[in-house]
Amino acid sequence: MQPRTSSTPSPNAPEAACPGSIEAPYGLVEVNDPALLNAALGQPGKGGLCKAKVFKVKQPLTVYRVWDSTKPRAQYGRWWSFEPPAGPVDAYRAKHEICTSWSRLNRVTQCHLKVGTEIVIGPGQSAQCTGGDDDLSYPPSAATQVYIANDSTPAGKAGVHDCLHNASWPQ
Repeated sequence: MQPRTSSTPSPNAPEAACPGSIEAPYGLVEVNDPALLNAALGQPGKGGLCKAKVFKVKQPLTVYRVWDSTKPRAQYGRWWSFEPPAGPVDAYRAKHEICTSWSRLNRVTQCHLKVGTEIVIGPGQSAQCTGGDDDLSYPPSAATQVYIANDSTPAGKAGVHDCLHNASWPQ
């Protein structure tokens, strides 16, 4: 589990403060899409990605999304991973900078990326959590995250298909 801190990083933190590298799995080709890139990049303390690249899917790759069962539309949200979720929920939260006020993280959906879809991948930006018992902050993480511009509705899940739905997590 990554350490949690009680302060938000400076908005002017150097890029060196963003750990990790951007390595795309086989089946992705880098493309230029500034609007999509900017949609995925986050400000320090606000989540999102701290650095990223845009890729076009050339073969169907598997992605995983952990989401909140009280928000059924969330299963087709924008934040995914190439790795299946593992470990205690708190460790997963820290690795992916997910505040409890954003999601309970009790369901997982596995899908394939559609060929031709553009996605953004990179390491996660820091997150400052507020509200209730969620007064924590997470530093930037080297874990690769996947941003897909889905609109959170089954009909709008344009970037993914062939999904295995609504499995409980953790088991």
